[in-house]
Amino acid sequence: MAPALAMMHSDPGRPWQLGELAKAAAMSRMGFAVHFKAVAGVAPLTHLTQWLMLLTQRALRTEGTQVSVLADHLGYDSESAFSNAFKRVTVVSPARYRNQSKIPSREAPKPTVPEWILTH
Repeated sequence: MAPALAMMHSDPGRPWQLGELAKAAAMSRMGFAVHFKAVAGVAPLTHLTQWLMLLTQRALRTEGTQVSVLADHLGYDSESAFSNAFKRVTVVSPARYRNQSKIPSREAPKPTVPEWILTH
């Protein structure tokens, strides 16, 4: 599983397919999916979505990145589709999440594109 996890975590915006991840782990698709869920508690692509949303939460809290930029770099077709996925995982919209976790303006960093986006 380690090679598949490394792949997902190193390139989170790539549209990973279960077959690619299973191949990296030298397993069949079914075997990989069953083993991954047994170990991680969630299906592989569910884990990937959760990972993307954790990265997004960090970006929204600390980096000031626009939601549309995040959506584009994470492989979503639109800001709306990304916002719906974010809300499905976190129960709030990206804008509401940002407002609820906003750093006071004197401490807030300048808006930038997150480094993990620039490297992929």
